[in-house]
Amino acid sequence: MTLTLATTNPGEPEIFASLQGEGPSLGRPSTFVRLSRCNLACEWCDTAYTWRFTGDNRPHRDDLAFERRQNQVPMEEAELAARIAALVPDRLVVTGGEPLLQGAAVARMLAALDAIRPGMHVEVETNSTVAPHPALDARVDQYNVSPKLAHSGNPAALALLPERLAAWAAEPRAFFKFVVAEPADLAEVMALQETYAIPGGRLFLMPEGRSSDALRERSRWLADFCSQHGLRFTDRLHIHLWGDTRGT
Repeated sequence: MTLTLATTNPGEPEIFASLQGEGPSLGRPSTFVRLSRCNLACEWCDTAYTWRFTGDNRPHRDDLAFERRQNQVPMEEAELAARIAALVPDRLVVTGGEPLLQGAAVARMLAALDAIRPGMHVEVETNSTVAPHPALDARVDQYNVSPKLAHSGNPAALALLPERLAAWAAEPRAFFKFVVAEPADLAEVMALQETYAIPGGRLFLMPEGRSSDALRERSRWLADFCSQHGLRFTDRLHIHLWGDTRGT
């Protein structure tokens, strides 16, 4: 059975060792696997090559369309497990796209990984709208949950599902990460925190940006807001180190 991965170059699956650039594990050596496909369409998405294929007219600020066959590659679950096991970091980050769309296959891949290299720490990044497959949920150590605010361009009826947000807020393994572009976005974050009783210690605010200059400009006022409201701030370390590039 196979998983559908994103690519760094046509035919080359996006599997790489790097430092986690965001959230509670920022700076930790990690192996990344980027899966393809997403059920949402953020206008500022920096991995639009995982979902905005030719013929998809959902809005994106770059207005680029990607050829599916150049930007998706299938890989056998066992082969992917072997590729992960061969890399140095003992922390795996499954990202996307929306990884939970392939939850059952990810669970089978992790079972194969455990047979080769048991005990790796597993993080799954998600947009919050998809429930984890039970077999996968049993193996995940940490969820990095990034609900999409109104400025993402996604309708709230698709992006902010009350039953899912409540479930993530009640899940101690789940850390929330909100992408913030403007000060006006902060009222929406605070309303969601209050509605779902999200602990400040599990709520990160992250500036939106695909360049160091954009991140620094937004970080100044966003960091002040976090310190004033008992929330956590996260930068985008990989952007500062390598820029907006695949495989980093």
